[in-house]
Amino acid sequence: MRVLRRALLAASVGAAVAAVLRLRGSGGVPPRQGSWRQLSGPDFR
Repeated sequence: MRVLRRALLAASVGAAVAAVLRLRGSGGVPPRQGSWRQLSGPDFR
């Protein structure tokens, strides 16, 4: 019974951490360089 309680506690803590990370998100700024560009001529292979 003690092992089951510890397993449930560990699973719930893991789920809570995953939920917080998912709700929080990365919040980063998207990169400004390296964007897509139209390929034409010899660049297009």
